Amino acid sequence: MDENNWRFVKKRTAADGAVYVSADGTLYRRTGGAELQAEAQFQRRIADLDYPVPHVLEEGFTDDGHYYVVEESLGDKTLHDRAVASLDGGRALLDDVADTAAQVAARLLRAQAAHLVEPAPGSLRQWLESAGFTQNVFQENPDLDNTRTRAALDDALDRLGTVALVRGHLDYGLPNLLPAGVIDWQHHGLVPLGYDVLPALEIIAFKGGNKGYTASPGQRRRYLAVLDDASLNATGQPVSQNLGAYLLVKALFFLALMRPTDPSRTDKHLKWQYRRHLFTKGLEQYERTGTVDTALFPGLEEFAAGHSAGDHP
Repeated sequence: MDENNWRFVKKRTAADGAVYVSADGTLYRRTGGAELQAEAQFQRRIADLDYPVPHVLEEGFTDDGHYYVVEESLGDKTLHDRAVASLDGGRALLDDVADTAAQVAARLLRAQAAHLVEPAPGSLRQWLESAGFTQNVFQENPDLDNTRTRAALDDALDRLGTVALVRGHLDYGLPNLLPAGVIDWQHHGLVPLGYDVLPALEIIAFKGGNKGYTASPGQRRRYLAVLDDASLNATGQPVSQNLGAYLLVKALFFLALMRPTDPSRTDKHLKWQYRRHLFTKGLEQYERTGTVDTALFPGLEEFAAGHSAGDHP
């Protein structure tokens, strides 16, 4: 395709490449390496299974050796973009954004439930290691690699032992959602049903307010109710019963790659300590109740105030 027909959008944060949009806004072009080629192959496969994803229209190699993919546009504003743009001095997430997120999630959940994957021995534990970045988390936080943490994770795996595995996104959230579907499948893999979609509004709390918006208890309840309804119709079982186990894994995910290497970066050190605190709170909640209530998490500013006063480690 003529390079002059494409406008640069952004560098790809997790890969060596960039994103471009066509002059009329109907197509996106992404460049990268082997990981993009694998993503395109996966995306073609799940599009054929009626997953709500962009259809890949063209792929190949550029003159400089990069792999490229051209896919249909699902829109120019993600639900995260819409949420941020709608803020007017407060932090309340628009009901329309939360309810649209529920509808997109239900579509994905139904497609996933219709195409279950036969698990291999160890598949669930492999998901835990991949989704939670456990090797990195324990390397950066060796004090958390203890009997207590391992026991909670083993309990989560036991609870999920009968949950079907499906082809999943592994980085699902409002920044990757548009009303027409789900984008950015570069971290794809097998996940227990519901892992992608259930935590989408809950994980906003792990950002500590840095995303600018927060979901209300009512929005979160409605969101989970829509997913339970979709799951009951597809599988005969609600999925919300697994939210605690999924959020325990998410607490690991958000702690991964957070430990700063530069001691002078006090801002990064604070965020690392904040995520450690959230993991500890999530672990305590899970041990007591089998669930994790992100509404009880402090915001980053609240934590920072307590941290400077010596209230937190």
